[in-house]
Amino acid sequence: MEDALNRFALLSAMLVLPVSASAGPASDAVRYFYDTFKFEGAPEVRDRFADPARTKFEENDQLIESEDKVGCIDFSLSLDAQDYDEGEVARSLKLDEKISGDNAEVTARFRIFAEDDDADRQIVWSLKTIGGAWKITDIASKSGDWRLSEFYCESE
Repeated sequence: MEDALNRFALLSAMLVLPVSASAGPASDAVRYFYDTFKFEGAPEVRDRFADPARTKFEENDQLIESEDKVGCIDFSLSLDAQDYDEGEVARSLKLDEKISGDNAEVTARFRIFAEDDDADRQIVWSLKTIGGAWKITDIASKSGDWRLSEFYCESE
């Protein structure tokens, strides 16, 4: 009987306590791209993005599908490079997260090659909580001085 009362009390408490939706650390949304080395603009990962980033990827798709066949994004945004050493990136990756309400900024610091003077990278990811999940809204490179939302992705 005491066991049944304990279960009833636990169940009652669970029903009364407020349930908080947790999107998880914003860093997890960013870490995905460094763990998988997946191209950010790939259609199968598009659901991880929101505007303005998502619109830039759609504009890039339109350019590729046009007669030009050349997009406005021709490198890995998460790495600010075309060539890299996956092992060195994984070994050196450090993520710093700043959250302010529904917005977050995650800065990724890493090296793309071990023995290269120009290998240090700093990528800043802007995120927003949408539907209980962190969505990437922009990507910028402090080392390369560019911002995805500012790319010109229109056909001439």
